[in-house]
Formats: sequence, C-alpha cells, structure tokens
Amino acid sequence: MRRPMSRHWVLEPLILSLAFLMLAGDAEAGDLSRLADLSLEDLLNLEVVSVSKREEQYLDTAAATYVLTSDDITRLGASSIAEALRAVPGIQANRVNSTEWAISARGFNGVWSNKLLVMVDGRTVFSPMMSQVFWDSLELPLDQVDRIEVIRGPGGAMWGANAVNGV
Repeated sequence: MRRPMSRHWVLEPLILSLAFLMLAGDAEAGDLSRLADLSLEDLLNLEVVSVSKREEQYLDTAAATYVLTSDDITRLGASSIAEALRAVPGIQANRVNSTEWAISARGFNGVWSNKLLVMVDGRTVFSPMMSQVFWDSLELPLDQVDRIEVIRGPGGAMWGANAVNGV
C-alpha cells in the first residue's frame, strides 16, 4: 500500500532554498559596499599579472580573476593564506583539522589541492611526491604579502600541470 506524499517533503526544501538565497544576497552586499568606496579610476587601473604572465589591466583580462590586496587581507583579519582565500568567490577553503586545510576551486572538493596550481612569486609550491599543497608549511607572513591573485577556471594551456581548476 502506497502512502500519500506529504506536502512537507516539497515545502521544507523550498523554504530552506529561499532562506539560503536571502543569506547569499546579504553576504554579497558587503562586497559591493567595499567596491562602491573605490573610485572608477581605481577600479579600472587595477593591474593583474597571473592571467597572461605579464602585467595588464584588470578590465582587459580574459579570465575570471579576483585580487586580494594587502589591505583586504588586513581587513579580513586572516592569520594565514588559507584563511584569506575564504573571501575569494569560487574558492572553498575548509579546515580539516587543527593542522590541515582543504582548499579547492569550482566544486572539486577534497583534502588534496592537486587540480589547483598554487604559486608564490611565480614558483609553484605543489609537492609532486605527496600530490598536494601543504598550506600550513608555506610560512608566509601575511604582512609581507602584497597581493593574492586568483584565476578561477582552466589555466592549463597557459600554466601547465595542476592548473585544471584555477591558478
């Protein structure tokens, strides 16, 4: 004998979805207010290096790029690179335990960042022996970080191995 389907089965997921959409809108409002404080000239003159391996205007890049400046990192109150990456859209940064981070891009979640090319001053920090990036062993003082540039999307043609989901 079949039981009739309850309306709660349909109604509860719908209400939860609407609640998450409303929360996402509030989270983006903070980013927009920060951008509104910058002048139009400042926004258009922002230069990025990591898209085409040379300096170019942010507006002229051919990839989905996000830049965290040293001022942004200070405002976030981040104590590590992994914590700062939590503010980047499209990047998932989750703490696995007290010493490990799982950072991934574009929904390819996992403990090992083997599809994300991570570079410091143009040199990869990927460990081929363990097939992952050791985020806690980077030991970069955040007060010495000038900027973090993140390219979301495939970058293998320009950057080679491990740039499947981003650089």
